[in-house]
Amino acid sequence: MHFTRQDLARTRVADGADPLWETALSLHRLRGSGADPALDAWRQHAVRHGPGPLRILLPLVPRHGYFPDFLTPYAGSEGVEPGLEAVMRTPRQRLREELAVLAESHPLPVLARDLADGEPAALRQLARGLRTYHHLAIAPGWSRIAERVAADRALRQHALGQSGAEALLRTFGAAMRWRPPVLEVRYPVERDLHLAGRGLLLVPSYFCDGPVAPADPGLPPVLVYPAGADAEGPRFRTERSGALRGVQTRIGTVIGTRTGAGIRSVA
Repeated sequence: MHFTRQDLARTRVADGADPLWETALSLHRLRGSGADPALDAWRQHAVRHGPGPLRILLPLVPRHGYFPDFLTPYAGSEGVEPGLEAVMRTPRQRLREELAVLAESHPLPVLARDLADGEPAALRQLARGLRTYHHLAIAPGWSRIAERVAADRALRQHALGQSGAEALLRTFGAAMRWRPPVLEVRYPVERDLHLAGRGLLLVPSYFCDGPVAPADPGLPPVLVYPAGADAEGPRFRTERSGALRGVQTRIGTVIGTRTGAGIRSVA
């Protein structure tokens, strides 16, 4: 990420966790192998309460690689409903382009065809799925999510307030290294993003497991990064039979329904 003086002046930390980024990134963590025990209870809770929305959302947010930018609009920083309104207002051309990129590497559900055509019913169905999943799987642990994000934000804001944006950019570890005037971010693909005076919004995230930014360089520059490490995850009750028993099987059942019904292209 290439900065100018104007970019440094316009760099800031988000006021809190972004609910749609948390929603999308949680879908990555949902399909984890259990390497992070702190998330085990949450995984069980999410799968138990969200099978309907997961049938819609999991194919749109693969475990690795690209997922459409329209799922995490800039307006999501204002809350769930402003974010969902922005999702439903996504221009048809952008829907088609981003779904076509996703289709290059992953089969898409039948719903994607109507989404690519900008069908209002399909957009409402997507928004309803995002809302329901967030309500059932994310919102019950939001106080814990917000607590971790707030602690991280306090650290970054202190550096920003005391010594400016360059000091803020030096607070990150090896995954995000400040070498003026460039922020080098450990990323799965090679990219150069010139901020061109737009500044950068840094968004600490509970569910993020590595820095991530919108794929479209024309969108407002955002960099989502993992909030500071914490020993505990969102607090959910677990079943006596164990937090992860049957979870992977149920996830497989949820996403397996799309077999034979996918499309390879939305063009």
